[in-house]
Amino acid sequence: MKTEAQNAASTTREHPFMAFKIGPLPLPIYLILAAIIFAASVYGKLPADMIGGIAVMMVMGMLLGDIGLRVPILKEIGGPAILSIFIPSVMVFYNLINPASMKAITAFMKGSNFLYFYISCLVTGSILGMQRVVLVQGFLRMFVPLLVGTAACIAAGVAVGTLTGIGAYRSFFYVVIPIVSGGVGEGILPLSMAYAEITGLTNDKFIPQLVPAAMLGNVFAIMAAGYLRRLAERRPELSGNGVLVKSGDDDLIRAAQSAEKPVDFSLMGAGLVLAMSFFVFGQLANLFIPIPAPIIMIFSAALIKAFGIMPAKMEQGAYHLYRFITSSLTWPLLVGVGVLYTPWKDVIAAITPAYIATCFATVAAMITSGFCIARYLKMYPIESAIVTACHSGLGGTGDVAILSASNRMELMPFAQISTRIGGACMVVIAAIVMRMLG
Repeated sequence: MKTEAQNAASTTREHPFMAFKIGPLPLPIYLILAAIIFAASVYGKLPADMIGGIAVMMVMGMLLGDIGLRVPILKEIGGPAILSIFIPSVMVFYNLINPASMKAITAFMKGSNFLYFYISCLVTGSILGMQRVVLVQGFLRMFVPLLVGTAACIAAGVAVGTLTGIGAYRSFFYVVIPIVSGGVGEGILPLSMAYAEITGLTNDKFIPQLVPAAMLGNVFAIMAAGYLRRLAERRPELSGNGVLVKSGDDDLIRAAQSAEKPVDFSLMGAGLVLAMSFFVFGQLANLFIPIPAPIIMIFSAALIKAFGIMPAKMEQGAYHLYRFITSSLTWPLLVGVGVLYTPWKDVIAAITPAYIATCFATVAAMITSGFCIARYLKMYPIESAIVTACHSGLGGTGDVAILSASNRMELMPFAQISTRIGGACMVVIAAIVMRMLG
């Protein structure tokens, strides 16, 4: 009689082709599933809803994410995130994604609001699954590197823009501010409306001038996040492995944070309800509080955690849901981001040496200052730099890409604060300064 180990070894020898995987799927199974989904899109049988959208995005995301993890050099700078965003963007530009697949992705991303579903699960699960001391100290300290980083990036961006011929005025309002405005929906659009009101022009005149800087800034931030991940592996003393603040009990905190508890699927269901409820509460409270709903969601979850109101079992369910979402749906989400929110023509239009240098200087100054000031605040330099980098990302989509490139998804609550509060403040400041300058 063969033992189970011998049977498993025998099976492996009989099917060596099955050992090569695309994501979690053996290559033959992946090819069969991809062929089915492609055929359905060609013959008009791909549903233009959540089913069709997630099928297309997962097939593309698994492949692009896997390639990004394997290609030398690229894998060191956040290759999976870069490929998952920009390859679909290029495919859209050259009409390489057929109409049925485009409809399915659009319906799922926009009609089902998948991005906010993803972020709600991440924010709720990461906050409730975090150690309380890390949460409280992290929120209190993160604003300092954010302020210092913002000042540094403005100085560096304007200086380089002036030296390369773009000019101080244009560098500030059309390069630096779009990069740190908090994304397209939450930053570029209100910024364009503010500029339009001040100048008397229509906002559609400004959007094409603002988007490329935000796109390039996001690319540099993703690449920097990938480099920081590698730096953390070479210099572990600089990293908290996802913990932002040095508390004095870091080993105990990491042990508690990484302790695996058995997955209870009913508790994951409870975690799903919690995540959706926090999001809905943010929308409801926004009727009475003039703060963006996602920020209300973050602070309400943080308060619940800080005061220990939520039962531990519910926190466990939300945390396991968060782990499932990040491990399974990150690359597919970024495919949708590339298809719908990353116009390749705008990225190409911005590629001039002076423009690239100004964008790079802006992001580099932001991240470097966050890294350097961490030591004075008892924060880990790697995590501080990553959270600060999110201020130069494309809103929630940028946060996902940057944190996935750095393998620090547990920093999502801090990243969201960095992006949303930091971005909103910069939009207001830019509008005030432009009005003052006339």
